Amino acid sequence: MEDIADSARRGVGIRAIGGYLPERVVTNAELEQSLDTTDAWIQEFIGVKTRRWSAPEEWTSDLGAAALLDACRRAGVGPESVDLVICGTYTPDHHIPATAVAIMGKLGIRDVPGFDVNSGGCPGGTFALDVGAKYVASGAYRRVAVVLADVNTKIFDPEDRTVGVIFGDGAACYLLEPTTADAGVGTTLLRSDPTGYTTAYVKREKRTWPDGSPKQSAFGDNFAHMHGRGVRDFALDRVPGFVEELVKTNHLALEDIDLIVFHQANYRLIHVLMERLGLPVDRTMTNVQKYGNTSGAGVPLVLREALDSGRIKAGSNVVIVSFGAGMSHGGTVIRWAAEEDFGPAA
Repeated sequence: MEDIADSARRGVGIRAIGGYLPERVVTNAELEQSLDTTDAWIQEFIGVKTRRWSAPEEWTSDLGAAALLDACRRAGVGPESVDLVICGTYTPDHHIPATAVAIMGKLGIRDVPGFDVNSGGCPGGTFALDVGAKYVASGAYRRVAVVLADVNTKIFDPEDRTVGVIFGDGAACYLLEPTTADAGVGTTLLRSDPTGYTTAYVKREKRTWPDGSPKQSAFGDNFAHMHGRGVRDFALDRVPGFVEELVKTNHLALEDIDLIVFHQANYRLIHVLMERLGLPVDRTMTNVQKYGNTSGAGVPLVLREALDSGRIKAGSNVVIVSFGAGMSHGGTVIRWAAEEDFGPAA
């Protein structure tokens, strides 16, 4: 382990971002057959055209393991080289052990720690990242995998269009390593507002089908519940000012930001947030229209696409902001590290 002085000079960079999306594509037309909704309504108010649903036998650890493996491939390293696995999820395979441990088992990762972070699902894109970054910054761990994975659709009430039209399943993985002090993850701000505790949460209650027979999700008598307007009102009221504070805290101005990535809650909402910030829409990217709201995986999945398309380059200033259940919200500014900012891939 390095001494305190060395640790103070270290930055934390994102070496690679992996991702995984289930094969099944669910269109709005398909949802019209089972929910009281229409393709036109979904596209006008949510902006989602398709989303991915996990197969019946696919669980959070399956998605997460695939995303972690993809991150390792992109970085040119083996999963066995990971020193710590953190999984951000609200849909664990089991109550215990941690889903991170299940992911490790599927990839042959042994004799290192793994644990889960439940920050309310959607906020995990920032909250879990901050946890992993602090472990790297401490000097105790050199390569940390932060996996964001949820099987949102398995906790649906099949008749609830509020969640049914928005969410999809997916996973992503940040692979974190030490980098030079002037690159990587900057100051992170995290907040929670308990007054919005039931705006978005998993509700525990007995439900029945119209014929009176018991209705259950894949998680039993637990069902995702969301007050969509409450989430929207919270985001519009809090997020623009939060972004301005975040940028200022990192000693930058909005004009210095090359790309801002919001939690992929709603395509229309993201564009309104950009308008409130006075920024053109070409300074953001979205994938919610293709994949739905993939919970904590949404932000890193967008970052992965931005890297692949060249929207993010070495030296780019990137803002990420996540928000959701809690009402928890967090953000950070990342000065994207160049390959030479990291040590050798080992």
